[in-house]
Amino acid sequence: MDWGTELWDQCDTIDKHTQSGLELVEKYVKFVKERTEIEQQYAKQLRNLVKKYASKRGKDDQENRFTNHQSFQDILNEMNDYAGQREVIAENMMIRICCELTKYLQELKQERKSYLLEAKRAQQSLENGYKQLESSKKRFEREWREAERAAQYAEKTDQDLNATKADVEKAKQQAHLRTHIAEECKNEYASQLQKFNKEQNQFYYSSIPQVFNKLQDMDERRVQRLAEGYALFADTEKRVLPIIGKCLEGITKAGANTDSKQDSLTLIEQHKSGFDRPGDLEFEDYSQGINRTSSESSLGTPKGPLELLGKNRNKLWPFSKKSKLPSPPLTPVSSPYVPANGPPSPKFARDPLSYCLKEINKTVKPRMASFRSLKRAPTATEDFAHLPPEQRRKKLQRKMDDIRKELQKEQDQSEALLKMKDVYEKNSQMGNPDSLSPQITQTAQNVERLRGELAKYESWLMEAGGRGESVRYSSHLNNNGAINRPNNANSGEGDLSQPIYTEFEDDFDDEEVDAPIGQCMALYSFPGSSEGTLSMQEGDMLSVVEEDKGDGWTRVRSTNGDEGYIPTSYVKITIPQ
Repeated sequence: MDWGTELWDQCDTIDKHTQSGLELVEKYVKFVKERTEIEQQYAKQLRNLVKKYASKRGKDDQENRFTNHQSFQDILNEMNDYAGQREVIAENMMIRICCELTKYLQELKQERKSYLLEAKRAQQSLENGYKQLESSKKRFEREWREAERAAQYAEKTDQDLNATKADVEKAKQQAHLRTHIAEECKNEYASQLQKFNKEQNQFYYSSIPQVFNKLQDMDERRVQRLAEGYALFADTEKRVLPIIGKCLEGITKAGANTDSKQDSLTLIEQHKSGFDRPGDLEFEDYSQGINRTSSESSLGTPKGPLELLGKNRNKLWPFSKKSKLPSPPLTPVSSPYVPANGPPSPKFARDPLSYCLKEINKTVKPRMASFRSLKRAPTATEDFAHLPPEQRRKKLQRKMDDIRKELQKEQDQSEALLKMKDVYEKNSQMGNPDSLSPQITQTAQNVERLRGELAKYESWLMEAGGRGESVRYSSHLNNNGAINRPNNANSGEGDLSQPIYTEFEDDFDDEEVDAPIGQCMALYSFPGSSEGTLSMQEGDMLSVVEEDKGDGWTRVRSTNGDEGYIPTSYVKITIPQ
């Protein structure tokens, strides 16, 4: 069943139906656009939320070492990825649905317009044919009446006795002429009628059905395309569901990775001070007065655990309020006068006023120091002396590790420069050795500076109670970065250092031939006249022992076992993956 056959007389209905279908497509496009705006706004709000709660770099580095903090950061990262997937949904919906349907909608509008214009032209053609038919019909009717009147007038004239023969003849000719004209109009009317009927039959059985069938096909294609758009609405989100699922799995994994015991150990590792617990307080007998010999020996020294700990006095009571100032310690009551029961104390005999001032200072200074400690935090120093012992040792050890890495890097660079300079000196065609002098000098200065810093930090580490193995390693480095073996007879630590040097000697004694890491073929001949280089001929196959470290030389081994350096640009190297 088609529209052209069943709905041949429902032109207005088809017009309204197709227009309604296009409006539905346009409405759906607007709906999807608003959905994409919601998705984009949702993603933006999620990103702002993640940014709001994300830890600031440097501020929360210590806290991020705890698993619960790390898990929260993982959750924020997963939410950020989740927001990205919402943006992907919005972008795909905009491209695959909105843009495509908008473009298709414009094509449908143009197609519908052309079909309706075609139907309108057929309608106008039929109307013009009908007008011509009506015109010929009216003319035939008018001429036929004129012919009848002319025939009646001729007959009346013929019966009139007073009419002349000429008048009768003229009336008959006029009637005959009118009859002839009426016959022509009749034939023309019949022709127009036949033509109109043919056009009308063509219009209702061919032209209009074809147009309606085209509109039907267009509408069905529209419905099919709209159905695909409906499916894409869900399919677009289904495509990212696996990634969204991974984001949610990541959040679940972040919860599973939270370890309370590990966080407790991390807190201990970060904040263990290394201080010893305070000992028992000594009993101070104030009942004997200041004349007792025991008080004489303690008047000039700080009393009590507060003064013994100095600025770390708050370690005694870690949970006390920092803003509360400690009360001044009690001091024995003394009098500048000579007691009746004996001679004055030696300190009174020297200067009673100075003794009283000393007693006042002993009670005031701890209060002032405590007040300053509340107002100002310890200043960070290069030796990390402001930190507790345990934390100080860890900081110093990490600093020394960094310096060692930098020192090793500088030593490798120095060896490469010296090797290159030696090659240049023996083969001037390779380059000018004097051009490397500034770099060698700068590298040597950097090595000396780093060794000095390493020795400085090692001394601080020894002072803080750290292990001294690193000192023994660094103190025997010569200018070329090699290890010098000291004389154990002149060293006070012969027993401690002997295993280290023995281990080094074992390493040197047991040194084996390096296994080749690849092969290379000589592209050019190389004389190898300089010390440390290896001669080769074009086409020779060599084994690669050590790759080029950036100095332009590669260490290789020949088939007879000789090793040496060759220019990297002279060979084609093949290293298996």
